[in-house]
Amino acid sequence: MKLWAGRFTGKTNPLMERFSASIHFDHVLFEHDIKGSKAHAKMLHSIGILNENELNAIIIALDEIKVEIADGKFVFSDTLEDIHMHIETRLIEKIGELGKKLHTGRSRNDQIALDMRMYLKVELKEIDNAILELLKTILNRAEQEEDVIMPGYTHMQRAQAVTFAHYLMAYYYMFKRDRERINSFLRHIDVLPLGSGALAGSTIPLDRDFVCDMLGFSNVSANSMDSVSDRDFVLDAVYSSSMIMVHISRLAEDLIIFSTQEFSFIFLPDEVCTGSSLMPHKKNPDALELARGKTSRVIGDLFSLFTLLKGLPMTYNRDLQEDKEPLFHAINTVKDVIAIMDLCIKGLHINRERMESAVMDSFMPAVEMTEYLTLKGTPFREAHAIVGKMVKHCEDNGITLDKMGLIDMKIYSDIFEEDVFEYIEPRNAIKIRKTKGAASFEEVDRAIEREKIYCNS
Repeated sequence: MKLWAGRFTGKTNPLMERFSASIHFDHVLFEHDIKGSKAHAKMLHSIGILNENELNAIIIALDEIKVEIADGKFVFSDTLEDIHMHIETRLIEKIGELGKKLHTGRSRNDQIALDMRMYLKVELKEIDNAILELLKTILNRAEQEEDVIMPGYTHMQRAQAVTFAHYLMAYYYMFKRDRERINSFLRHIDVLPLGSGALAGSTIPLDRDFVCDMLGFSNVSANSMDSVSDRDFVLDAVYSSSMIMVHISRLAEDLIIFSTQEFSFIFLPDEVCTGSSLMPHKKNPDALELARGKTSRVIGDLFSLFTLLKGLPMTYNRDLQEDKEPLFHAINTVKDVIAIMDLCIKGLHINRERMESAVMDSFMPAVEMTEYLTLKGTPFREAHAIVGKMVKHCEDNGITLDKMGLIDMKIYSDIFEEDVFEYIEPRNAIKIRKTKGAASFEEVDRAIEREKIYCNS
């Protein structure tokens, strides 16, 4: 007999049991459910609902159930719907009528809200740690490659010379923001909902502060109706996961392009690539392609949750059962993809010569040449037009700007002097950049040293 079946005379249709069951995915919450139940039991003892012997019997039985589930000996069934009912039913099987006392003052509504918050406190902390390791990996590679120069791109066209370290640090700061976002959301999650009951609290004098302290929450929820209907924290978790995936997808796209024969800026490690069943020469960037592809599914998880929540009336509705699968999928995916990207960055081989050649064989010094004229008094827009005409001349004659003679340059502006050649030389142009946060050797080195402190704090 179902634990809620008192007001029913008919049996639940087996199709309904299968349709409504969530045990095939919410079983992953078992440790959190048991931990919350033990705290609840201790609180019931503290207010006189359970005596010492009853409390001990419940705690021992819950620990045994935890081992049964962890060891794969626990039998799950659609007839018991969810992880809460499974654990409570097994508790009653083990200790009899006493097991029925555990649910005093508690609803599955506040119970699942608790379990999911506890789950996310653990999982987001693991993601936070994984991102920190990725940050350290990026920082280490950036330090190794500080002297490597490459083209920086806008619109996928060569734009200005940068260092490969500066390029890597751009992604470093993306992932750093992801880490800060997660830690901000962790503060929102750190609120105890248990004690809210189904929606209105209880006439039993439940000690919510006692449970809050025992489970390590920072605060107790302020409104019982909000407590059981709130899934903002789930959206926050999946949003933060989506942002991580978007950043990883962008990096994956770059690395895929840079590893093509046409670019040959980098070579990916064998451990994250696969071959072709037909073409012996192929080395496919499957890990990066999958990371890029899986991003769409995590973003889909976010939108499925938005759609799920947008029209729900107060307070708990069974629709909310559907929040777990997208959440679990997003969390598990982002953890795997962070680990994959860490392997990619650690194992990258950099083709320095190819990158530098792409810098030298380009019109990218046009920016510095324009700034050269500007610093010597030419209005910027006029300088821009002058250098644009010079680029066109070079294109027509199959040369680059640095191959123009000074006499030819003076045709376009008599301000040009011999020092222009040093000014537009790519390495020197990178070196003399003045602005904070710029792609200069000095600024990149300063950023790396600063972020070493952050990563090791």
